[in-house]
Amino acid sequence: MHLKKFILPFALAGLLLAGLSGCQSDGSGHSSAEEAPPEEKVAVPKFERDSAYLFVERQLAFGPRVPNTEAHRKCKEWLVEKFNSYGAKVIEQDFQAEAYTGERLNATNIIAQFNPEATKRIVLAAHWDSRPFADSPINEERKDEPILGADDGGSGVAVLLEVARQLQAHPIDMGVDIVLFDAEDYGESGGERAETYALGSQYWSRNLHVSGKQRPRYGILLDMVGARGARFPREYYSMQFAPQLVRKVWTLAQNMGYGNYFVNDTGGGITDDHYFVNTIAKIPMIDIINRQPGTQTGFGEHWHTHDDDMDIIDPRTLRAVGQVVLAVVYREANGEF
Repeated sequence: MHLKKFILPFALAGLLLAGLSGCQSDGSGHSSAEEAPPEEKVAVPKFERDSAYLFVERQLAFGPRVPNTEAHRKCKEWLVEKFNSYGAKVIEQDFQAEAYTGERLNATNIIAQFNPEATKRIVLAAHWDSRPFADSPINEERKDEPILGADDGGSGVAVLLEVARQLQAHPIDMGVDIVLFDAEDYGESGGERAETYALGSQYWSRNLHVSGKQRPRYGILLDMVGARGARFPREYYSMQFAPQLVRKVWTLAQNMGYGNYFVNDTGGGITDDHYFVNTIAKIPMIDIINRQPGTQTGFGEHWHTHDDDMDIIDPRTLRAVGQVVLAVVYREANGEF
């Protein structure tokens, strides 16, 4: 199978995780010390789905965001400008990575910090690059051409841009780091070497932009969160590294009326960006990712095909994910999560 997200059978995943058990925290991302709640609570703002939808469109207007291309460079400049316009402190974490093809990739992790001096902080993440090949096993057309990646990359970025916009409009005291990982989707097809994917998150995890008390308590990764009929099961590694956080987020989503998206099924282990954040940076991070049982790939049929364009994006899915993420952020800031 040609899988972008390397899915391990449960038995193998269990053996691997047994050796990593020392890396696990209590699974919540919280410290044991009690902290006083903020003096003024801020209501959870409304996530504007049409705004997020336009953010997906704007990314696709640049073309495929493949490292070492002009579209990639121009999109980076636009993303940096957007975060700056929302009052964030923006860090461009440039790095070079060697792709499995031997090509040197000039890449940039984009980090947008809100309240950069705050010690209480969380991290929200997505990847902003797109796949350089349309190599899904069910795709027969233009397999060597890069895809637009509306859902796979674009949707998560769009949700986080709208979150940033709301953070400016409705300020909180807590620190929030929004990290857009680069070079996530330039990995080798077939799933033999999972480490050929997620090059940006591997680099960030070894070169954190914060240290000491400013390390994020926990993180949420968004990947493929905009498609019609999306379905977000409880991903296996998320449950291994941060089970309490998964339960709290899924329970919150269901109580908010989004149980048709955030389902109680357990998904397989996916070596996505969160895997390396958990195992290298030792920051508990969960993955909200669309899985579709019964398909040949385990993902939506648009995955790694040229059908991953605006036609697959549903503003209602963007709203469901974005509203849940905003609820987590603002409830955490209010001492209510």
